[in-house]
Amino acid sequence: MSRVGDEIWKTRIDKISAELVTLTYGSMVAQLCKDFDGDYAEVNKQLDKMGYNIGLRLIEDFMAKANTGRCANFRETGEAIAKIGFKVFLNVTPTVTNFSADGNQFSLIFDENPLAEFVELPDDDRAVDELWYSNIFCGILRGALEMIQIQIEAHFVSDVLRGHETTEMRVSLVRYIDDELPPDDDE
Repeated sequence: MSRVGDEIWKTRIDKISAELVTLTYGSMVAQLCKDFDGDYAEVNKQLDKMGYNIGLRLIEDFMAKANTGRCANFRETGEAIAKIGFKVFLNVTPTVTNFSADGNQFSLIFDENPLAEFVELPDDDRAVDELWYSNIFCGILRGALEMIQIQIEAHFVSDVLRGHETTEMRVSLVRYIDDELPPDDDE
């Protein structure tokens, strides 16, 4: 799978400056912190919401470029997210680890996080405990997977920006979504 991600990154992706992405994202997070007067729980929600909307659209691009077909199980989904998805769009490959016994949960460990380059959290004694700076990633995964009928929950459990040794996102399968018909309008 990682070979697929490398090949797509090298041949089929228009690239932009990593610094531009990092600085633009940092400015957006700083503005959210200002707009919500340091209410970091609300900033986290807004980042997740933005990510969700990005994920709803990003999956189409991923499917067109990756051409991988459907994953057989949630473990394969995790591998595809890390080795193809993150590689294709951010040129990083988080480690997929800590699978639960039932295979319905895993962790993504980020050795590098392009969004967190050059970042210092606000120095107000609260941000380091309350702000999940890269929370947009959680929303992106939720939105993208929902479009392919997989409902998940995702959250960060550690972040080097908070002084932890690693940046770890936990992803949990909620359910596979059945194709549902819209409600009848006849009533």
